[in-house]
Amino acid sequence: MMLIASITFFLALAQKASAHFKIDYPQWRADSLNETLNYSQWTYPCGGVPDGVGNRTEWPITDGAVQLTLHHPWTYLFINIGLGTSVTNFNMSFTPNLMNVTGQGDFCLPSLSVPMKVSDGTNATIQVVTSGDSGSALYNCADIVFRSSAKVPAGACKNATGMSANIVGHSSATASNSSAPEACPSSTSTSTHNSATGIAVEGMVFAAMLGLACIFTAGAI
Repeated sequence: MMLIASITFFLALAQKASAHFKIDYPQWRADSLNETLNYSQWTYPCGGVPDGVGNRTEWPITDGAVQLTLHHPWTYLFINIGLGTSVTNFNMSFTPNLMNVTGQGDFCLPSLSVPMKVSDGTNATIQVVTSGDSGSALYNCADIVFRSSAKVPAGACKNATGMSANIVGHSSATASNSSAPEACPSSTSTSTHNSATGIAVEGMVFAAMLGLACIFTAGAI
């Protein structure tokens, strides 16, 4: 009985850990996977981590990136942002359409720009929200300061092999690194900006055009 109880306990811990995620870039507010800190990724809006914990990352005003480590076989994903030093309203989104990401490991969205004018030195917080087969949401936040001179560090944006994603509500297609499916329009660049109709991803391009979400899987920069 003792052995069965121990196995059940460790399986439960493994399942719990596998459902969580990490923000690698910009630096997250704190390691919300560290249970000794009494943080919980189940807690809205930032995994239980309060304002003022951790550092602010200098982040580009245009062409920023968000790099995640995903621990679940598939994940529904939102990435939101709110302006200010102590954000209570994440009223803008880098992913205006719900995304379904398939795969575990590195996942990056590049070429992100806030859909409004911001000044150099403006503080903000990026909120990442995920949900898996449990149906419950998980939260993490990263505090940033916009800098016109900031650049995404080399190698900070990458996607794991086999990682794919599509906009929920649209059919999806996956292509090789060299070409797109014939049914897709000519969206071939991986450096265009996100918008309500398309999200450019480093190594992937998401385009909601003619009812089709086209996904181009490629390697890391």
